[in-house]
Amino acid sequence: MNGLFEAAKEVCGFMSEMGWRFCLIGGLAVQKWGEPRTTLDADITLLAGFGSERDFVEPLLSRFPSRIENGLDFALKNRVLLLQGSNGRDVDVTLGALPFEERMIERATSVELAPGFSLPCCTAEDLFVMKVFASRPKDLIDAESIVNRQLNLDNAYILSELGELAQFKTSSDILGVGRNLLLKKS
Repeated sequence: MNGLFEAAKEVCGFMSEMGWRFCLIGGLAVQKWGEPRTTLDADITLLAGFGSERDFVEPLLSRFPSRIENGLDFALKNRVLLLQGSNGRDVDVTLGALPFEERMIERATSVELAPGFSLPCCTAEDLFVMKVFASRPKDLIDAESIVNRQLNLDNAYILSELGELAQFKTSSDILGVGRNLLLKKS
C-alpha cells in the first residue's frame, strides 16, 4: 500500500474509533470514479456541524501533527484541518456541515481503492457535485473524467444538489456547468 493510502487509513481509523461520520473525497476518490491521477494529499470530509468544530479538531491535533503553525485557529477559520499522517504524508480534513455534506457522508460506501484497502468513499455523483462546485480547472477535468467513466450517473440527483449549492456561489453558474458536462456524455 502506498504512503498516501496508509496516511488516509490511519486518519480514517482514528475517526472511526471516535465514532465520527466521514468519507474520502478528492484525488483518492477520483482514482475510483474518474481518471486516476496523481495527488499529493488525502482529502476527507468529516461531519463536524456548525459550532462544535473544536470538538473534532482538538482530538485530531492531539493525535496527528498539523502541517502549519496555529493549525487549530486555521481549521476553525477555514473549515479545513491540514494534518500529517505518522508517515509524513499530507491529509486534509474538511469540516463538513452543509446538508449536502451530510447526505454525501450518508451515501458513502466502503470502496476498495487498492487490494485489501477499503475506506468509506463518496459516490461518483457526490464527487462530481463537489468538483463542479469548486470549479477550478483541475476540478472540472476531474468532473469530466467522472462523466466519461461512469455510465449510470444519477443526473437528477446531481442537478438537484448543484441547484441547492448554487446559492453559495455568486461568481459561477455551477448548475449550467454541471448540466453541460453531463450533456457531453450523451
